[in-house]
Amino acid sequence: MTENEKAARQKKISHAIMWIVLLILFICFILPFILVVINVFKTKADITMNPLALIGAHGFTFKNFPEAMKKMNFLTVFGNSFVITLSATILTIVFSSMMAFVIVRNGKWKLCTLMFSLMVASMVIPFQVLMVPLVSVYGGLLGVLNHRITLILLHVGFSVSMAVFMFHGAIKTNIPLELEEAATIDGCSRWQTYWKIVFPLLKPTVATVAIINAMAYWNDYLLPSLVLTKKELYTIPIATQAFYGTYSTDIGLVMAALLLAMLPILILYVFLQRYIVEGVTSGAVKG
Repeated sequence: MTENEKAARQKKISHAIMWIVLLILFICFILPFILVVINVFKTKADITMNPLALIGAHGFTFKNFPEAMKKMNFLTVFGNSFVITLSATILTIVFSSMMAFVIVRNGKWKLCTLMFSLMVASMVIPFQVLMVPLVSVYGGLLGVLNHRITLILLHVGFSVSMAVFMFHGAIKTNIPLELEEAATIDGCSRWQTYWKIVFPLLKPTVATVAIINAMAYWNDYLLPSLVLTKKELYTIPIATQAFYGTYSTDIGLVMAALLLAMLPILILYVFLQRYIVEGVTSGAVKG
């Protein structure tokens, strides 16, 4: 066997191993979703007896969906989640992109460098460290808990550092200063230059920041559970706790609630997923 044949054989073996590993990882990630889908159409008894069966002994049932929607007050909690997620995502994108633009174009200012350094450093602080002080200050001193706007602003505050970091790299690497200078010569103000020239070129990064933060806001349980205690303000993750009793849990209703909760964010991901890789890698390599 020649050296070329040996190299080709080793390459085929390495590719086969890689695909096997990827297949195993794919199965591990997709299995929970498959279990939710196949069990949502079963009765509680069928799920308990054989959760891996495609069809339960009592056949398909659609009763879990209307019962779950009624028990969790789905329209109200869906509206709360939608308003909070949409508002926080838009505010995060707008504030982060504008701040990143100012920092990049005024990089010689020590204040901009200091603020960017502090924002990058704040990314390593875990939320659990701020949990108790946050509730004490906003609840005990300011009394602003149980308001959607409070949760929206907290979401934005905790997400803006990462978003600024991503927009900073995209603007610095992919948007030449000459474009802005040409716009200024044509009579555009600084504000018009940003919204008409710079921001449209940030589409991949905007999509990436949108999907990452929207998923985080939509699925977040800990922060909303600390801020919102009134049932009429519950988001979907908090409302799902209504299905967990002290002595028993209706797994079918839980599965239906989980499927209803994941569908909107799954649809959003499908529409924006082609921008994810481009947005994440934007600014990583200069070219």
